[in-house]
Amino acid sequence: MMDIQKKESFKGTLLVSSMVVCLFLTGCGNNSVDRSIREAISKEKGEYDQVISVYNRAISNYTRAIAINPKDIKSYNNRGNVYNRKGEYDLAIADYNKAIEINPRFAEAYGNRGIAYDAKGQYDLAISDYNKAIEINPGFAMAYYNRGDAYDSKGDPDQAISDYTKAIEIDPKDIKSYNNRGNIYNRKGEYDRAISDYDKALEINPGFDDPYFNRGLAYNRKGEYDRAISDYTKALEIDPNDADVYYNRGLAYSEKGEYGRAISDYNKTLEINPGLGMAYYNRGDAYDKKGEYDRAISDYSKAIEIDPKDIKSYNNRGITYGKKGRYDLAILDFSKAIEINPKYAKAYNDRAVGYCIKGEYDKAWEDVHKVQSLGYQVYPGFLKTLREASGRER
Repeated sequence: MMDIQKKESFKGTLLVSSMVVCLFLTGCGNNSVDRSIREAISKEKGEYDQVISVYNRAISNYTRAIAINPKDIKSYNNRGNVYNRKGEYDLAIADYNKAIEINPRFAEAYGNRGIAYDAKGQYDLAISDYNKAIEINPGFAMAYYNRGDAYDSKGDPDQAISDYTKAIEIDPKDIKSYNNRGNIYNRKGEYDRAISDYDKALEINPGFDDPYFNRGLAYNRKGEYDRAISDYTKALEIDPNDADVYYNRGLAYSEKGEYGRAISDYNKTLEINPGLGMAYYNRGDAYDKKGEYDRAISDYSKAIEIDPKDIKSYNNRGITYGKKGRYDLAILDFSKAIEINPKYAKAYNDRAVGYCIKGEYDKAWEDVHKVQSLGYQVYPGFLKTLREASGRER
């Protein structure tokens, strides 16, 4: 009668950060500096201190190059790129400004300044810079890609799709535009179109893990759990330390009723990311389904500790307390969920059941009326039970 709820299976964001792939590094006389930057980019998943050390050396070298030639726009651009990588966006913008001041037709500097504005959440300024870069160089595929990212961040997915499509038209091997266009189709519920884009990205580069993950999400939403699991597994072969992939594979196993495997994946998720409350929540769900109620309650409690406003964990813990016959604790949890969100109809439904079991029929009817006033249906069959138990019709 009282159903456990699952949380959304998608990552916080499906988009690949433009910062990872589309800073426009321009060549200059100091090739060793350029190589060091590229080495740092390739090691971004490695040791943080080592990467920062490489970046700082590069900044020092570019600064010396600018001292020798104050009009060296490529050194300004590339130093700006390093600041961008370090998250020092205002310093990056200052360098791009200088490069543009020296050469107002320097498309790469506009594109890179757009990336810095994008990272700061200033999407209109970013789009303006991408527009300028494209005006100067209409064949600038990465500027279309990054403008697509900015439009998507602004909440204009259709314009983003248009830009990703243009980027692909210019560069048919642009896997990240395929991936991100697929992500938008995924969010729009156009799963077959999304899968087609992920297929194309993987045809171009089978070693790119993001499309496997995102295609898995699309298959999961279509209810094709075996295909989803296969894609998540492939993504983990490429990157064995991705907590999000373990988490989502766990959800797919749960949908198949394979709770032991789901729990194993949630365990791995929490080993990598102990602060992911949703993993505790869904592991609690799996334990509940297995009848291991004390473990379920422990996991819901941990999820609440991480997010004290997690109404679903309160509600599901209440349901599990009910299964153990601890109705007072169950009602306390349903009441807490309602306190956090007074329009949460499910908690009223579940609390009504708890009150009915305790023989507090007036309170049960109050909750039933609240559910109905919110425009939701009372649990099928429960009204008949309550009417018979209370001796009243409403």
